[in-house]
Amino acid sequence: MSQASARHLLVDTEEQCLALKSQIEAGEDFAVVAKEHSNCPSKMQGGDLGTFGRGQMVPEFDEVVFTADLNTVQGPVKTQFGYHLLEVTARS
Repeated sequence: MSQASARHLLVDTEEQCLALKSQIEAGEDFAVVAKEHSNCPSKMQGGDLGTFGRGQMVPEFDEVVFTADLNTVQGPVKTQFGYHLLEVTARS
């Protein structure tokens, strides 16, 4: 079974998500941005979600996590929870 490790941040609007993505792409640390802005409890770990298998996350999230390039910020990804930025840190 495929496994992935990822980190993310969750915000309410696409505009905020795009602004935060620009900050990260300009060199700000993903974990710091997640701690400061994310609505998800994972923000306490810099957005780290640990390791999980296919089907453990919502479908929109799974699609990106199991196909995206590693260590590249993806998003905004819209789910029922809001807008996410995702970074896949490992996959096996």
